[in-house]
Amino acid sequence: MKSPLKTVKDKFGDKAKLVTEVEKFAKNEDLWVSRLNEDKGLAHVSNAKLLKLHVTFTAVQEKFGTRAKLIDAICEIEKRVKDEGYKKRLGAYPVPRLWDLYNSVNKRAAASKKAPAKKPVTKKT
Repeated sequence: MKSPLKTVKDKFGDKAKLVTEVEKFAKNEDLWVSRLNEDKGLAHVSNAKLLKLHVTFTAVQEKFGTRAKLIDAICEIEKRVKDEGYKKRLGAYPVPRLWDLYNSVNKRAAASKKAPAKKPVTKKT
């Protein structure tokens, strides 16, 4: 397994280029929830975290386009489309947390569809 530094150098050349790629997502208000320390910026974030952010934002942008569509997809899978309070709570979550939630909810829904119906247990007397 490659180290994060080696991965950054292979894919982006150096950390500065990776930071500019992640900052492109930060400028997009449809995806980014600003929780960044303005004094430090993204340049002080670890390579591993920057790589994970880049992968996550790329996947979300390709699959959904915006955070709102991702939130709608989560609500639809959980059958809570009309629950405005739940949508509002999800709206405060950052994209990586929403993406993890979507993956776990989607996996759980797929497993429940595959699971056979349980037969009622009858006692023999």
